[in-house]
Amino acid sequence: MSMSDSDTSSQGSEYKNFRQITRDRLLNEMLRSTKTGDSKSSWKVLIMDKATLKIISNACKMSDITDEGVSLVEDIYKRRQPLPTMDAVYFIQPTKENVVMFLSDMTGKSPLYRKAFVFFSSPVARELVNHIKRDRGVMSRIGALREMNLEYFPIDNQGFITDNEKALEELFGEEESSRKGDVCLNLMATRIATVFASLREFPLVRYRAAKSLDPTTMTTFRDLIPTKIAAGVWNCLMKYKANLPNFPQSETCELLILDRSIDQIAPIIHEWTYDAMCHDLLNLEGNKYVHEVPNRTGGLPEKKEVLLEDHDPIWLELRHAHIADASERLHEKMTNFVSKNKAAQIHGSRDAGNLSTRELQMMVQALPQYSEQIEKLSLHVDIAGKINKIIREMGLKELGQMEQDLVFGDAGTKDLINFLRTKEDVTRENKLRLLMIYAAVHPEKFEDGKIAKLIELARLPQEDTNAVYNMRLLEVSSEAKKSSIIPFSLKFDVQKKKHAARKDRPGEEVTWQLSRFYPIIEELVEKLSKAELSKDDYPCMNDPSPTFHGTSQSASVRTGQIPPPHSMRSRRPATWARPRNSDDGYSSDSILRHASSDFKQMGQRIFVFIVGGATRSELRVCHKLTTKLKREIVLGSSSLDDPSHFITKMKLLNANELSLDDIQI
Repeated sequence: MSMSDSDTSSQGSEYKNFRQITRDRLLNEMLRSTKTGDSKSSWKVLIMDKATLKIISNACKMSDITDEGVSLVEDIYKRRQPLPTMDAVYFIQPTKENVVMFLSDMTGKSPLYRKAFVFFSSPVARELVNHIKRDRGVMSRIGALREMNLEYFPIDNQGFITDNEKALEELFGEEESSRKGDVCLNLMATRIATVFASLREFPLVRYRAAKSLDPTTMTTFRDLIPTKIAAGVWNCLMKYKANLPNFPQSETCELLILDRSIDQIAPIIHEWTYDAMCHDLLNLEGNKYVHEVPNRTGGLPEKKEVLLEDHDPIWLELRHAHIADASERLHEKMTNFVSKNKAAQIHGSRDAGNLSTRELQMMVQALPQYSEQIEKLSLHVDIAGKINKIIREMGLKELGQMEQDLVFGDAGTKDLINFLRTKEDVTRENKLRLLMIYAAVHPEKFEDGKIAKLIELARLPQEDTNAVYNMRLLEVSSEAKKSSIIPFSLKFDVQKKKHAARKDRPGEEVTWQLSRFYPIIEELVEKLSKAELSKDDYPCMNDPSPTFHGTSQSASVRTGQIPPPHSMRSRRPATWARPRNSDDGYSSDSILRHASSDFKQMGQRIFVFIVGGATRSELRVCHKLTTKLKREIVLGSSSLDDPSHFITKMKLLNANELSLDDIQI
């Protein structure tokens, strides 16, 4: 299949979002293309390595792969049964080890498979291709030898990771290792570039510039991370531009490369949306949740594993809603279902409007026609109930208020001391999160010993202390640091404003008090879309073509024009926070039906890549801004980190150095 068959354009066809295009390429361009000649009706084996298996798993369901004629999925490094009557599809990284394994499978008189279709996930070195070509016996058994240029991991309809889990440790650690860091950055850049090769997009590449407090200060490896990534991506794009068929020759989208230092608070602060609360409070394994369902025979409840993902219409509707809003909507759905269902009314003696959500859930579960759709509703009632119970038991509302007040400058050191003294039941992890937020807002307090005294007051152990002090490794060496130090004032009100890490945004009405906080990328993406982002702070790798983002907002690759900037709206705009008339418990299916319709008539895509881990709040903002700006915003990162993961990584940033110090002591 040619790339034009999976075109990203919406002209004359349905617009496909980022994840849909990825899925279509894997199924159509790779698997379906192997159905040629005598192999058209036969089943095939799909052979992958650890990375490509994860790519496929994130983009496709097993049924999708089976529908394309795959009967068996194998690991290239495991011992496999010879199947000489079947063809094999290899989807592998272009490494020497993988090529050696492939050749050993297909060489000699008794190859494991009849024919091999080989697809590399990223550009393959010429010497490896020559290595394959030298084996004439293997060459006669190869049906295809191609570069898919698809080595990223879709985690959302508008999100991907490069799966560099140790990026924070390798790039921001106390002991800078340029060799290990460069290997990490090169792999990351290669994988980012495959996103654009896959979508046939050529970006205008912007990145956070390295800054130092004065010209005599030496620029560190950490300062240059976005610059190095931008250069690596650009080098890959130039090769694609020269060698890849149908690759655009002028800019079709924008890419903004950042790192975790631009926003130290987003990975730590409590995000109060349903999705974020699930992953923050329920100890999920990935997106897997263990749910108890009623036993039909009257025995003990059965445990059932469910995936919280986009195939679930209720999850799709509620995931970005505030937990209080999500709980209200779930109660409304249950109430509506019971009021419209005669059997449910017989089971209940009271009016449905006066019943609690839990009572409604039990009533619905007892119904004989308890359907899959109602089971999903019951699942989310169960989850929301658990989250709300944890919020009450842990006193998270008061804690959340303190977090927000620290960030917006409405609370200072004295308020935090008072909170720690009076709220003795606050958990160790939540005390740590508060102090990490304080350290991000008040980096100068490391110098005067205030943070050390707060750590002592909170009675944090050494590993937690490490996490707080390691926040210094993510400090931005720019005007932000300078302005937090001078000018100095003893006036309390001035000091509060001076130390605010966020300002309330004009025209942005906050529906929920605990949702004042917004990730920095929200401001950056809006400025980028309006062409207001500073060229000094965020320079371009390439000078844009005269037709790109012209003064009259010239033609977009997809829709013919870039929409004008929209006025500021509520932080929870109706278009993404409110349901599409899905109040009866199961008409949320309309959310799935309309999921892609919002993407019609879109402007050029904006890609944002954050080195060092992204957060669910940042992913939410990308969905929000897609609706607001009428441009698909795709978030990329080295990993997607929930607060516990990020905090663990911060503890380990200089673990080697600390263990040596401990031994000396």
